[in-house]
Amino acid sequence: MSHGSKEAQDVVAVILEDHRTMEDLFRRMRSVESDRAAALKEFSALLVAHGEAEEAKVYGALKRFRGIDDDEVEHGSEEHAEGNEALLALLEVEEVGSETWDAKLEDLVEAVTHHLDEEERTILNGARENVPDERRAELAAAFLEERASRLASGCGDIENVRKIVNG
Repeated sequence: MSHGSKEAQDVVAVILEDHRTMEDLFRRMRSVESDRAAALKEFSALLVAHGEAEEAKVYGALKRFRGIDDDEVEHGSEEHAEGNEALLALLEVEEVGSETWDAKLEDLVEAVTHHLDEEERTILNGARENVPDERRAELAAAFLEERASRLASGCGDIENVRKIVNG
């Protein structure tokens, strides 16, 4: 599915696609055969752009639908904050692939995987069941536009991640 295509997209499908990309990047970050620093750089930008775009364009809109648990949406935002903290801790380790780096990577994987799983079971299933196709397509467009502008701004750089975490 190319993001440039004009056919109506579904915000749930677009978010899930990012989730699967994040999991692929985790595998690359864990592999000694990969360019782990490059994978982390890509992951950092994606995690931040994705989370910020969800909060700016998707979460608020979903709260207005019956059948979507507002507490789950609030909790999703809290988990973005936890993921960003774990990301910053990894970005701050000097030596890629060191024992400390590996340990911080596992903390990050745990925080983010937990969030992806929970979001998919609660918020995204709720959106599938309760939000009409047309609205999901509008939200997909808004999400992708916001995500692209965050990515273009270098949102994954350590200085920006630090700013987000420290509020």
